[in-house]
Parts: sequence; C-alpha cells; structure tokens
Amino acid sequence: MNLARSGAKFGEPMAEDDIRTRVIEIIAEQAVLEPGDVSMDQTLDDLGIDSLGLVEAIFAIEEAFDIAVPFNANDPTTSEFDISSVAAIAAAVERLVAAQKG
Repeated sequence: MNLARSGAKFGEPMAEDDIRTRVIEIIAEQAVLEPGDVSMDQTLDDLGIDSLGLVEAIFAIEEAFDIAVPFNANDPTTSEFDISSVAAIAAAVERLVAAQKG
C-alpha cells in the first residue's frame, strides 16, 4: 500500500474516503484516464476496461489493500465481489478491509 498517497500513517487503518480514492486511482489507471474522469456510477464497460484490465485492477486492489478479493476471473458474474460499478467495487473493498481489521 502506498501510504503517502492514501494519507494514512504507518499502522493506521485507511479511512473510507481514502479507500474510495485509491480504488478510483487504480480503476483510472486501468482505463488510462485521470482519476477525476472516473465517477462512482460508471461501470467498467463505460470506462473501456476489458476482462484483462479487470483482472489487473483486481490484482492491484489486492496489493494496495493487502486483501484477498473473492473474484472468479473465469466467471465474474458468479463472484462474491460486486463489479457492477465503481461505487460497488469501492464498497466491496471497504467491506473486505473492515473484515480484515476484525
């Protein structure tokens, strides 16, 4: 996790706003857009992110937040991880981070 970008200090949990911001940065990178060009209601299709980009975004999210995302790349529609919009992805990451904290 890049602590300098998240605003969190070492050992401190990330705030929900920081999580959303970092998820948007990751998705924007995959879409080759600026984070400001990504809105919470957009879908990955809206952003031009294909299945490979989705898998790369999932890997980047796992690395950034040190979490395991329950995602089936072979059948994304059956995954427990909601990828229906940027907001859904951010909310799912927030839940995974919260669950990891215990």
